Amino acid sequence: MRERNGSKEERQEQIFEYILENGSISLQEVVRQFDCSEATARRDLEALEKAGKVIRTMGGGAKAAGLMAGREIPFHEKQNKLYREKERIAQLAASLVEEGDVIGLTGGTTTYLIARALKNRRNITIVTNAVNIAMDLAANEDIQVVLTGGILRSKNFELCGPLAERTLEALNIHIMFMGIDGFSVEQGVSTYSELEANTAKIMMKRTERTIAVFDHTKSGRNSLFQVAPISALHGIMTDEELGEETRKRLEAEQVRVYVAKAE
Repeated sequence: MRERNGSKEERQEQIFEYILENGSISLQEVVRQFDCSEATARRDLEALEKAGKVIRTMGGGAKAAGLMAGREIPFHEKQNKLYREKERIAQLAASLVEEGDVIGLTGGTTTYLIARALKNRRNITIVTNAVNIAMDLAANEDIQVVLTGGILRSKNFELCGPLAERTLEALNIHIMFMGIDGFSVEQGVSTYSELEANTAKIMMKRTERTIAVFDHTKSGRNSLFQVAPISALHGIMTDEELGEETRKRLEAEQVRVYVAKAE
């Protein structure tokens, strides 16, 4: 659940941002995510519809109007959203890393914080296709950084495409922390970009253990391009407990669940 907002204007703007990122929102999701009553949720969605920002859907929810539906949010816009939750995930991820490990990091705001949590470690290797992650780690001479080549995606600083894939095909990675845009037990992990999805698939093939890392807003969501089914994952790491049915499905596939709980 997101923090209670100070004014209806701020809450409506955050609801709109959520819809832009996820494509749509149900009435109950507004109530749950923004800690408000159903009546308040209806008024907020009505106000956004009157402003021409959203289109109401059956059941009382809403989707983004026009071409904005499901747009990819650039890194700088996402960086400070749910920062504390992502930081908890990053600290938990870093606790799994041992000296001598080769760590794979895809791009993303959560994986960027994992890199920062590992910044002062010694004798580890970081393999990444994210330029900002490599630059942030460059000051520590005790960490070996391997940066792929490839086409730069400016929205999240990832290098993708055949050059990135050829680099990864020559490497062996112990554990990979993979940033994603969507997770569901039915469709697995997914992302907005076909290039990113293909590069992540190659990194997974070169990795002993792949852990998808994501905040709770990605759970139950499917983005356009599938990266992998849940059966291909060693684990998932998030900031809130999953529903019982989801946990059972993951256990059946022998996927480990890590939850970075608030203290």
